[in-house]
Amino acid sequence: MSLTRRLALLSLLALVACGAPGTNAPPAPEGVIFAPNFSDIHPVDFQGRAPQRFPVQGIDAARFQDSIDWNKARRNGVNFAFLKATEGGDLLDPAFKHHWRDAGRAGVERGAYHFYYFCTSPEDQARWFIRNVPRTPGMLPPVLDMEWNPFSPTCAHIRPPARDVRDQMRRWIKIVEAHFGQRPIIYTTPKFYEDNGLRSFRGYDFWLRSTAENVSEAYPGQSWKFWQYSATGIIPGIVGEVDLNVFNGSRADWTAWLAAHKR
Repeated sequence: MSLTRRLALLSLLALVACGAPGTNAPPAPEGVIFAPNFSDIHPVDFQGRAPQRFPVQGIDAARFQDSIDWNKARRNGVNFAFLKATEGGDLLDPAFKHHWRDAGRAGVERGAYHFYYFCTSPEDQARWFIRNVPRTPGMLPPVLDMEWNPFSPTCAHIRPPARDVRDQMRRWIKIVEAHFGQRPIIYTTPKFYEDNGLRSFRGYDFWLRSTAENVSEAYPGQSWKFWQYSATGIIPGIVGEVDLNVFNGSRADWTAWLAAHKR
């Protein structure tokens, strides 16, 4: 064999061993919790316990994250992912199906979320979510995403009284919980939380957005399971920016929570 061909063969073998550009990394062992290898374009100096100190981290993803090597992302600390499924009563995120499939194949703990609109009944929205999200063994609880929506051409101006908001949430949750056999997680923002008195929801796990201050400062006294602390994360295996999240607890707490909440 000529020296040139020998060098070419060695180069090819090296690429196969390391993962050639554009190919997926091999699946990681099931059940392993990976330490985060995350960076942030706009990092925040959070007061109190910084999110980087939480051992179990993950992301949420939608159509904006259109190129994810889930195996590689998992090995770099994406232990869980909340994936956008639906909006209102007739919008399906175009990336949901392949995110759902590929994250599952990579062993990422995954759940689906619904972005709520106030111009469609909670019953219609619950049925739309159920129609598009499969009851998959091992899935995380469904998520109800509650925030004011300034971008919708039809719903942006509709802001019901707080009592009506809470009633609509409970109606959506009742239907979805009955179908999936899991109590949904509530996602919200500081303003929506305060405007609508969501502290009155007891017995629910909260996923809270707070990208400018510590979650304990943004939601005084509120217990939480997940904290979305950045919208500008960078993770190997994901092209572009992505939301970063932490689980509130130790690795043992995470394992126990999964055992109690996965379907």
